[in-house]
Amino acid sequence: MATERKVRSEERARVHAALADPARVRIVDLLADGDASPTDVQALLKMPSNLVAHHLRVLEQAGLLHRHRSEADRRRSYLRLLREPLDGLLPASLTHVPRVVFVCTANSARSQLAAALWARASEVPVSSAGTHPAGEIARGARGVAGKHGLTLVQPGPQALAAVLQPTDFVITVCDRAHEELDPGSVRAHWSVPDPVAVGTARAFDAAYAELDDRVTRLAPRLAPSATTS
Repeated sequence: MATERKVRSEERARVHAALADPARVRIVDLLADGDASPTDVQALLKMPSNLVAHHLRVLEQAGLLHRHRSEADRRRSYLRLLREPLDGLLPASLTHVPRVVFVCTANSARSQLAAALWARASEVPVSSAGTHPAGEIARGARGVAGKHGLTLVQPGPQALAAVLQPTDFVITVCDRAHEELDPGSVRAHWSVPDPVAVGTARAFDAAYAELDDRVTRLAPRLAPSATTS
């Protein structure tokens, strides 16, 4: 027990040391809602690339960041915030939004599941769409939704152009869609691996679990706009 407490104390000390620099706190706040590439971080924080690289390295060494390759452009990597070491330290401010829209390429799996999970977790209206919508929802997505008693909120895929409104809080759940869209139109990015490309029940289970976790963490931080009926 004493050894466990010592290890935990050392882990907490590493986290606090990593967050001792205001720039690193800003990076953590930036990643609180979704993933970003190092280039995105550099642009949003207006910071030299070598300084960004240094701060990211410190956060990674403290166990606060995970880095992985984009499924679309393999030259690009995405940074994901590891939240467990930060329990109780992330900003808890409430943002009012009229609607959340989840976007992926085909709107056949990830964005459909995310929208259904959101409808179950939040009063903020939700929709989903694809940059290149498929003809139907993937069988694996319907299967994993049924397995968890989740009701999909749309009968089928729909095109982003037909859905998107200027005030929407857009969350991309697909690297390809994220890299295709104007960065100014996206409020958050969740880099979730494509279960359709793998096609197994395990892949759909993994996508569901990741989306469920992310929705559960973000939903309490967004509330319906006063104009939302």
